[in-house]
Amino acid sequence: MNNFSEQQLAQMAQRGISMVQIEEQLRNFENGFPYIKLLKPATTADGISVTNSEDIARYVQKYQNRAESSKVIKFVPASGAASRMFKSLFEFYEKYKNHPEKADITENGSVREFFDLLSNFALYGDLTTMLAKYNKNVDQMLKNKLYIELLDAVLNEEGLNYGNLPKAILKFHQYNEHTRTALEEQLVEGYMYSRSGKKVYMHFTISEEHADLFKSLLKKVQSHYEEMFEVQYDISWSVQKKSTDTIAADEKNEPFLEEGKLIFRPGGHGALLENLNELNGDIVFIKNIDNVVPDRIKGETVTYKEVLAGVLIELQSQIFSYLEQMEDTASVDKNKIEELMHFAKQLNIVVPEQVLEAGNQTVFKFLQEKFNRPIRVCGMVKNTGEPGGGPFWVEKNGIRSLQIVESSQVDMDNKEQKELFMKATHFNPVDLVCGIKDYKGRKFDLLRYRDSNTGFISVKSKGGKALKAQELPGLWNGAMAEWITVFVEVPEITFNPVKTINDLLRNEHIK
Repeated sequence: MNNFSEQQLAQMAQRGISMVQIEEQLRNFENGFPYIKLLKPATTADGISVTNSEDIARYVQKYQNRAESSKVIKFVPASGAASRMFKSLFEFYEKYKNHPEKADITENGSVREFFDLLSNFALYGDLTTMLAKYNKNVDQMLKNKLYIELLDAVLNEEGLNYGNLPKAILKFHQYNEHTRTALEEQLVEGYMYSRSGKKVYMHFTISEEHADLFKSLLKKVQSHYEEMFEVQYDISWSVQKKSTDTIAADEKNEPFLEEGKLIFRPGGHGALLENLNELNGDIVFIKNIDNVVPDRIKGETVTYKEVLAGVLIELQSQIFSYLEQMEDTASVDKNKIEELMHFAKQLNIVVPEQVLEAGNQTVFKFLQEKFNRPIRVCGMVKNTGEPGGGPFWVEKNGIRSLQIVESSQVDMDNKEQKELFMKATHFNPVDLVCGIKDYKGRKFDLLRYRDSNTGFISVKSKGGKALKAQELPGLWNGAMAEWITVFVEVPEITFNPVKTINDLLRNEHIK
């Protein structure tokens, strides 16, 4: 056990992190996290449902009928800074900022594309207006190859400051008479498919440093959309809790120290399970802040969000009905067990051989426990080379289940496991609809259903020394590992994330 100084103990207390948590995290550094065992990719033949036009109409109607009387919440992880969107532009800027006359955009395709199509970005109007105050013209600056000066105006604090802002408040889309930020597009989507009657409940996770910017934009635009759609937005937000930070370690797996102080790092998006756990809704949509499109192609996104929610409602109704019936344990018979087993297959619940061999009472208790869990219905897009976790059948402790698996969870040195991972036909675009209440209307404690062995360790550098960082089980990976899990194929058009600034030049994002 480590001997921590009073200063270090005070650091832990300030974050609300216990000694037990610290010791566990240090053991994780020492032992590593076990790799997940892939059995096979989930496919449309086994594990991913495909909907036809009749299914779609039924699920949409089922959701719309329920939404009026339910509390629907849209949960949007929005704490990410936009700096990574501008990585190539920052690198170009740093290379030439001391010799701007030598800046050559032909050496980098993405940088050249940015400048060649600058007028197509929604930020162009603001850039033009700002530079005009200094009697400067964007087109003339491009003609004179003043690329570094233009990047200064776009990225840095003296200009638009896009390189330091959160994605939520960046202007994403240009309309005829106005522009919209990512946050505004989420508000519009919220109205379109996550209304509870005349109310739109939305929850954003934001970073503490950007809270004022977020609230300022919201104050500016919220009433506009309330008047436009004749609804009331009930918008809440939270920050990633300091208690979910993880301790950093050195090469010897001892606490990484800097002037005697412990170094803590954010626990990754899995830390947001704590934020999700505090919501009190009947149906919860989860979608990342940057996965938005202009109004002209929102239609399919809305339809398939409602389809996923309809699937959730239909399955949840059946689950609740069975759980109520199962309270009478005296009525266990062979026919009922067969009926429950058949339904379990619809939920991708596999009953292990040892449970089957133990008899009906054991099977009954196993299914009763498995049914009484939070449920997630996840959209799956055909794999076209986009990054993202894939849907797989996995095995742990003799139990098979459906999981969303990231490459970091797989032993890529194992040829067979790597080949299985590469055979994934679909990927998860962070498109989920969740049921977080039980059949008696009580909220589940979501922290009980995560697999703590699915964290991730990466090696970084700080002050010239190797630093090991640890991430918590990912929000839609290990953090939901023990949930009832259903995968549904959704069209590619529903996934249009903005990971780099030039993604906004795709046809889906241009008016």
